[in-house]
Amino acid sequence: MKIAVLGAGAWGTALALAYAAEHDVTLWARNAEQVDAMEGARENARYLPGVALPASLALTADLASAVAGAELLLVVTPIAGLRPTLRALAALGQPLPPLLWACKGFEAGSSLLPHQVVAEELPALPAAGALSGPSFALEVAQGLPCAVTLASEDAAFARRTALALNSTRLRLYANDDLVGVEVGGAVKNVMAIATGVADGLGFGMNARAALITRGLAEISRLAVALGASPQTMMGLAGMGDLILTCTGTLSRNRQVGLKLAEGKSLPVILEELGHVAEGVPTAREVLTMAERLEVDMPITAAVCALLYHGASPQQVVGDLMGRAPKSEAGERLA
Repeated sequence: MKIAVLGAGAWGTALALAYAAEHDVTLWARNAEQVDAMEGARENARYLPGVALPASLALTADLASAVAGAELLLVVTPIAGLRPTLRALAALGQPLPPLLWACKGFEAGSSLLPHQVVAEELPALPAAGALSGPSFALEVAQGLPCAVTLASEDAAFARRTALALNSTRLRLYANDDLVGVEVGGAVKNVMAIATGVADGLGFGMNARAALITRGLAEISRLAVALGASPQTMMGLAGMGDLILTCTGTLSRNRQVGLKLAEGKSLPVILEELGHVAEGVPTAREVLTMAERLEVDMPITAAVCALLYHGASPQQVVGDLMGRAPKSEAGERLA
């Protein structure tokens, strides 16, 4: 299959590497200087230093060239870059092949999920879907085993494309619950910030397990309110991605929480991180959505208090632990 991977960050490069062994892959970056540097060194020194790019992987900064003849487009940008990339594709003025996206989050300002952004910008696509699940870019680039979900409202497209892209190193599972997969991928980043704070404060493994478990309850409540299946939250794009992001040392969002626990300000944290941490902008959008739908999301509210309202880690932990007791189903005990 001829695949155009649009976005040469860590995850885009990793996916291009994963598929280049069996497919005709072109990796597109909007920055021509970055492409020149990657061509010269045959590595993405900024995002995946030390990982060699195979000779079979084509690199370009020309979007029209990347898309020409492609049978599948894979947009791999932060959620903030999704709409501009889609608009650039639309501006090509040519019929487009099926498209997948691998960004996770709610769009800042609109609170839209990725599939809603795609529907607005490219309504005539023949098929579309999301690629999501527990996956650190570095490990995928190194060829370590990984399993993710390919979700689409077109179940036949999801099955067909998962079959075409599946490999012994990157296993794909088809799913037709697009909303559930996207909500799981978005909100787990918020929970990872909270878990990083707890770990940074030295609260131990009991607290970590509690945050992950109650975080999954929050994600499930929001997902179901948006029309998703509860079963999806038990899968790779729900529980799987949540566990990885909350516990893995490569998690950018967990790093944000760890640095918040050190007392660092958000601008300093983001500068030190040097990469996008999707949970930061997504937290505010998730809370807005939860309030509109009247979904109880106390951990999300606590993360927003930390990020945007000057609350201290100790204060938000005290508020969370001091809440009135409830059943696990959410009912007050008295």
